Amino acid sequence: MAGQPLSQSVRTRWSALPAAARIGILYLAARVVTTIFLVAAAELSGPASRFGADAGIGDLILAWDAQWYWYTAENGYPSTLPLTDEGLVAENQWAFMPIYAYLARLVGLPFGSWGVGALLVSLVAGYFACLVFYRMLRGRQDVGTATWATLFLAAGPLAALFQVGYAESLFLLWLFLSLRCLLERRYGWLYLLIPLMGYTRPGVLAFALLLALYGIWRWFRRRAEPLPAREIVHIVALGVLALAVGFSWQLLAGAVTGDPGAYLATELAWRRNWIADAQPVFVPFDGFVQAAQFWFTAWNLDPALGVVAMVVCVLAAAALLLFEPHVRRLGVELRLWVASYLVYLLAVFFPQSSLFRLLVPVSPLWGAVAMPRSRLWRSGVLLLCLAGQWWWIYNMYALANTYWQIP
Repeated sequence: MAGQPLSQSVRTRWSALPAAARIGILYLAARVVTTIFLVAAAELSGPASRFGADAGIGDLILAWDAQWYWYTAENGYPSTLPLTDEGLVAENQWAFMPIYAYLARLVGLPFGSWGVGALLVSLVAGYFACLVFYRMLRGRQDVGTATWATLFLAAGPLAALFQVGYAESLFLLWLFLSLRCLLERRYGWLYLLIPLMGYTRPGVLAFALLLALYGIWRWFRRRAEPLPAREIVHIVALGVLALAVGFSWQLLAGAVTGDPGAYLATELAWRRNWIADAQPVFVPFDGFVQAAQFWFTAWNLDPALGVVAMVVCVLAAAALLLFEPHVRRLGVELRLWVASYLVYLLAVFFPQSSLFRLLVPVSPLWGAVAMPRSRLWRSGVLLLCLAGQWWWIYNMYALANTYWQIP
């Protein structure tokens, strides 16, 4: 019997803590688990791994794209595009936006290390991203649902991104702030947040699509919820700003290099790692079609079935956003964001193992996953999150020895 009052006391004290402290405790606990996983992955790294038998956790934190961000911070962007032996544009810094790279360099100056700066930026941005995420969901969900959803985000399958040299955690911070501003009709801050998103990592064009769909939705329900002229001006202006920011990097790369197609050619250079004879010209939605055929061929299946599977997945995603009751309870704005981002990925991306990482911006869906109040359900989801996190870290960092083990 004594255990019950003690348990009640712990719950009371937990509930009395400020949200920032509660989310901070959960985030810190999640980072401890991720650190254990990364240390274990470094210990399991062998001679066949990209990182070798003597890998340490620092090697993993600064691996893969983190090397590109470091190289960008140290060397800037090339005015002459590097070429392959075949005369095609090779991989280069233009594929990586500048804010994370240079912010990590600035933060790392007192430590004399870009890597320390990158780790700190990712960790701090990840905490604030989780806190904003909680408060964004709390506006429409109960405390328990918002807390569990935030825990799923902090400890999810891709949670290692909160403490490696990738721009995702910083992008999530800008994104969640932007979505919260949209939910609360606080448009003024978006004039700052949209450029921050756009120059942290690709994806701001999805936000432009969100604003277009949001404006249409608001217009058709203007009798139920008035749509003042001031809001119309903000929505249109912000949509134009997001479009301008989204395409400005292509224009800047073209101006610096003298090649109008410099940015798209740079992005396509990565696609040739999977399809050697990939088209040298970007065609919207072509990447998913090519990938569907590529992967089904690799699995010794009919490549035509890959296209069918892709269509089925698109229809399933649409049905989820339109009809699944827990997702519907997230609200129209968050559902429109998820739909916009998935359309953006469908248009520009070639699906490979990085797809897991690129799906992180649809994290508002954790709010729907957390809605069932069953303790068994929520505990089971958390265990699956941790299992998925270990699977991802083990493959991408401990093994890291084949073409589908790239984060």
